Amino acid sequence: MRASESTNLYFSQAADQMQMPDWMRKLLTTPKREVTVQVAFERDDGRIETVLGYRVQHDNARGPMKGGLRYHPAVDLDEVRALASLMTWKTAVVDLPYGGAKGGIGIDPKTLSKREMERMTRSFVDQIHEIVGPDSDIPAPDMGTNHEVMAWFRNQWEKYHGFNPAVITGKPVEEYGARGREEATGRGVGTLAVKLLKRINVKPEQCRTAIQGFGNVGSHAAKYLYEAAFPVVAVSDVSGAYVNPKGLNIPEVFSYVIKNKGSLEGYKNAERIPADELLYLDVDLLIPAALGDVITATNAGKIRAKTIIEAANGPIDPEADKILSDKRIMILPDILANAGGVTVSYFEWAQNRQHYKWSLDRVRQELDRTLSDAFENVWQESSTRNVSLRTAAFILAISRVQRASELAGWLV
Repeated sequence: MRASESTNLYFSQAADQMQMPDWMRKLLTTPKREVTVQVAFERDDGRIETVLGYRVQHDNARGPMKGGLRYHPAVDLDEVRALASLMTWKTAVVDLPYGGAKGGIGIDPKTLSKREMERMTRSFVDQIHEIVGPDSDIPAPDMGTNHEVMAWFRNQWEKYHGFNPAVITGKPVEEYGARGREEATGRGVGTLAVKLLKRINVKPEQCRTAIQGFGNVGSHAAKYLYEAAFPVVAVSDVSGAYVNPKGLNIPEVFSYVIKNKGSLEGYKNAERIPADELLYLDVDLLIPAALGDVITATNAGKIRAKTIIEAANGPIDPEADKILSDKRIMILPDILANAGGVTVSYFEWAQNRQHYKWSLDRVRQELDRTLSDAFENVWQESSTRNVSLRTAAFILAISRVQRASELAGWLV
């Protein structure tokens, strides 16, 4: 099943509950604009490399469109289309005044030098600068990109349009970025884990947790949960999974990864097992925080976790989602679970528009409040309609986008 088909299937499940007519479904799922561009840039040896870049703008009924920019070999138009749609529902479920967009380039950033990354990014901006901006479409970092790429993006865009740091978020703090942006997605996962446990009457110290992926999201989620007294018994990256049934010393793991150039490889104070085996551990909470489609119909039957929080985008495919639901495994969906990043991106955009910086404490407080409110709304919707948290989140998001479209006029 293609990525866009998976997203639209979840949309349809919610739309069925809402008894939405077919014409409205088509209107709300069809992207406003899809752009494919040629990105040509010079390699360090003088060769000219040509790759494809994409930007999909899904919906702007609730405000400017917002969405990440990813560099990854699996990036194609269908994936970007699906992620742009997810951003529409993600911003709506946490009630941010945004619509959804997404962009990317189909290339492995590990094959590029820093200078090649910069030249490619600037070439991409040259192709799409006319369709992005602080009042229309605001990109942000995603897989394979970071604050440095955002700084290059902003600098190149401003060559055409003049000073306006609100054109992009996820920038370095020194370049009008927001304090707390780097930790935001992982911190949001931790905040929502605490909220969810309270609802199901499980104490943090009783919740054995495994986190797949120890990149930016997984590592910050692990740090937050460790400080909240969760026993994080396993973490993983491409080098393998590292397990300690008594709980890992996450600050020690964090320090090791920093010193080891971002890798867990060689970490000694845990048992190393194959990376995929982390998914099948007997734990209370499983947090997939790496790639999409890691839990499928093929392996869903092996999952033993009681609760799953989707820190990654689309880590569970629809067939697996049904299997897990039949096993009565509670799933907090990605459109809520990993919304911390876009929430703090909104705070950054607001600060840029106001020309006023917030403190880290204020960013964290506003993030916790926003996600807590969204969680309570989704939980209430789920309880009232007797549907899964995923369907409840989509219903809430879709209803907000639908209402905004109705108020503005369908054909505007």
